[in-house]
Amino acid sequence: MKAWLSRDPGPADTMELVEIDAPQPAAGELQVAVSAVSLNYPDALMLEDLYQTKPPRPFVPGTEFSGTVTALGEGVTSFNLGDRVVCIANGGLGETTVCKAAMAVKLPDAVPFDVGATLMMTYGTNIHALLDRVHLKAGETMLVLGAGGGIGMAAVELGKALGARVVAAVSSPEKRDAVLAIGADEYVIYPRGDLDKAASRELANQFKAACPKGYDVIYDPVGGDYAEPAIRSIGWEGRYAVIGFTAGIPKMPLNLTLLKCCQVIGVFWGAWAMLNQDKYREEMQLIFDFVAEGKLKPLISENFAFEDAPKALARMRGRGAVGKLVVTVAD
Repeated sequence: MKAWLSRDPGPADTMELVEIDAPQPAAGELQVAVSAVSLNYPDALMLEDLYQTKPPRPFVPGTEFSGTVTALGEGVTSFNLGDRVVCIANGGLGETTVCKAAMAVKLPDAVPFDVGATLMMTYGTNIHALLDRVHLKAGETMLVLGAGGGIGMAAVELGKALGARVVAAVSSPEKRDAVLAIGADEYVIYPRGDLDKAASRELANQFKAACPKGYDVIYDPVGGDYAEPAIRSIGWEGRYAVIGFTAGIPKMPLNLTLLKCCQVIGVFWGAWAMLNQDKYREEMQLIFDFVAEGKLKPLISENFAFEDAPKALARMRGRGAVGKLVVTVAD
């Protein structure tokens, strides 16, 4: 089979397209013929050994994918050959891969493979964050940083589906248009790059102007210099969800948590899902229901051929994507 292989830490163009033997499922695993891979920022970071999870090398990247079950490992009884599934595991950028049956979910026939591939990591992280960690309620106001990216757009959609007012913070007019099209109530365009004290203060004022009473929830997959102006705009007893660090790990002035009596809440969906598999499946079913009801419509802004996977990962690493980037492995 063909697969993209990462032998040494480096950017996407260091990957090699190679012929290797198809992996065989161990006990408790599925073998899957991959149809589509949805790229996420951690995929690009893993290539450079910059993510908290560092797969042993060489490895096949691509952690979120859809496909068809082609073999069952010992003890697997909840899936059948030919089942359409979405999965979380390394190996998506190969024609065939394996994943733990516990981390796979059956994909409804009505959901295309490319859409299905976008529903686990971004929407799964979001629904866990909003329901289990910050307990978002209808009528509350949420600020979403990085709202024009894949995980940010999913947060906007799910926030609206759960009845919240959503203010979307984006880095360009193009991304502003995208988030307004999916239902954001208001937007803030923030500058890219490092923020000095004056720029940080100005951004905090922009955030506050969009919600003068202060945000009930701040959803932050960006970090970096954007975290401090965001937390300065949080409301009394607000909840600040730490999702990721596409702009770097921030140095948060903790006195602000005291002054606002707010909570800073970490979200590590992958680890949580492994420890709470029944709840994880319930929440994935809720996502499928929202898709069927038209409440969630994942935006796939670009669909790349298998041979162009390095180009897609480079686009993701450069934070230039609007919505989701998908690599088609097989029709």
